[in-house]
Amino acid sequence: MSSKLPKNWVACEIGDVAKVVGGSTPPSKDLTNFAAQGGMPWITPADLSGYKNVYISQGTRNLSDKGLAACSAAKMPPGSVLFSSRAPVGYVAIASTEVTTNQGFKSFVLPDSIDSRFVYYYLRHIKPVAEMMATGTTFKELSGSAAARLPFVLAPLNEQKRIADKLDKLLARVDACRERLDRVPQILKRFRQAVLAAATSGALTEEWRETHKTAEWNTVQLSKVCQTINDGDHQAPPQTESGISFITISAINDGRLRLDKASRFVPSTYYEQLKPARKPSVGDILFSVTGSIAIPALVDISEPFTFQRHIAILKPDLTRISSKFLLYSLGTESIKDQSLAVATGTAQLTIPLSGLRVFTIGLPSKDEQHAIVRRVETLFAFADRLEARYTTARMQVDQLTPSLLAKAFRGELVPQDPNDEPAGKLLERIKTAKPVAADKPKRGRQNRTKRAVQEDTA
Repeated sequence: MSSKLPKNWVACEIGDVAKVVGGSTPPSKDLTNFAAQGGMPWITPADLSGYKNVYISQGTRNLSDKGLAACSAAKMPPGSVLFSSRAPVGYVAIASTEVTTNQGFKSFVLPDSIDSRFVYYYLRHIKPVAEMMATGTTFKELSGSAAARLPFVLAPLNEQKRIADKLDKLLARVDACRERLDRVPQILKRFRQAVLAAATSGALTEEWRETHKTAEWNTVQLSKVCQTINDGDHQAPPQTESGISFITISAINDGRLRLDKASRFVPSTYYEQLKPARKPSVGDILFSVTGSIAIPALVDISEPFTFQRHIAILKPDLTRISSKFLLYSLGTESIKDQSLAVATGTAQLTIPLSGLRVFTIGLPSKDEQHAIVRRVETLFAFADRLEARYTTARMQVDQLTPSLLAKAFRGELVPQDPNDEPAGKLLERIKTAKPVAADKPKRGRQNRTKRAVQEDTA
């Protein structure tokens, strides 16, 4: 590692330059140990879940004076780098005020000769290393001694600041780019819904109707345009290691039929005994009726399969309605509203078949249905291309942060200044004057064991 470092950098362990400080939790059953306001800021790993800022001043709860006295949580000065050491390993933030933490952290109190941001970004860079050094069975934890042994690279102080300044700017741009990109899926979702709304209201083919003689639209119930509307077998099917695929809602929850998500298999004898109304054929529509309701999917494969009762199967009357027009009609917000209106249950919504059969849709002529399907498919193909480009762009953006961090700690992000004091001399001074944290007196083994139980249940 040291052979690859720039001139005037030095490799060491983070414990050589920082004091490792653990946290603690007072008895959680005594609510007077905590305070919503006032008291001492107290950070838990949950406070950093999804946290996007570099600095943190407090968590969701503070410790009261009583709570601080009842545990071994040490006060740490502003600039301390908080690093979650379990459940999960690797959340990191810089304290902007004096803080304490619970036992889920191994924090680093730094001397003035080290830029906290440099350490913050470095810990983000070596998160995979920290995860590998964590031990445990129920959950992985990075011990205090292991945290002190984390590899560290020390740059001259002025270069630390230049690197941190550069990363501040570049990663802010990366985050802004990621936030803009993350709006794309919702935009595409709204676009597709707008297309379906226009398609099933007649707006999408308004100009087409001006040049084509066609019948007026009618409002019809699903039962009038389907040969049958049924659901899966209500009895638990027999299982085999291979045979006919048996699917659940997970196989259609993205609006497409995916047999590779089949949860198990049933024997062919079971499948053959099913009523024709429950045997899927190409052109049928599957529709989720329990749990994640109102998800339609087209049966576009001839391979036999069967499904649970949480899925309904609609066999369209092809003399009146095309399969894809029915599919697009069932994907509208209107159908979702009708689904919620008839659904029963609270913990798990269920659309009764009797309710599903009387759902209403707008029905144009077969010629106009085909024209609508062509336009929808064209617009959806455009949205699919945009989605593919978004996926590629998102992957590229996700690679930027680790790439920039790796470049920074190879010494390639900013130029070196030969006039900077070598990090080796800086390290020597730090080792002779380690930072001091306000540790609390150690307690007896019995009290520590009791307190550990309280902390784990907090």
